[in-house]
Amino acid sequence: MKLSEIKTVLQQVNTIAFQLPNGKLVPPHFHVTEVGKVSKHFIDCGGTVRKEEVVNFQLWEANDYDHRLHPEKLMRIIQLAEKTLHIDNLEIEVEYQGDTIGKYGLAFSGTHFVLTNTLTDCLAKDACGIPEEKVIEVQNQPNTCAPGSGCC
Repeated sequence: MKLSEIKTVLQQVNTIAFQLPNGKLVPPHFHVTEVGKVSKHFIDCGGTVRKEEVVNFQLWEANDYDHRLHPEKLMRIIQLAEKTLHIDNLEIEVEYQGDTIGKYGLAFSGTHFVLTNTLTDCLAKDACGIPEEKVIEVQNQPNTCAPGSGCC
């Protein structure tokens, strides 16, 4: 979901709810503690230099049951971040505390925001020499990594 999309949704809803990938809802007394622009400048394993930018929302649960985040408040936070940090219409990633800080994508179900799973990937499969079929085979059989199997 891009920043413009969440702003459109916020103008249409009366409440904000976030659902985790496992179907559970983030407790309604959450706060959005950060809205920021994250820039990543890196080199992949094939030697290609890459840059990525996303808008980052950090969700946090507090024992503050009396102050729930309303759409208008989140919209003001986003607008302030856009103005102050010069944020463009970028994809949104969401950080949320589980066993460790999880990083999620964002979608909207029609009633609430859905945190979507994100995955790592090799960005230079052709440079690594890993055939696409082997990647699929390894993903479908995660416990078969043994010396000489080609998955390590």
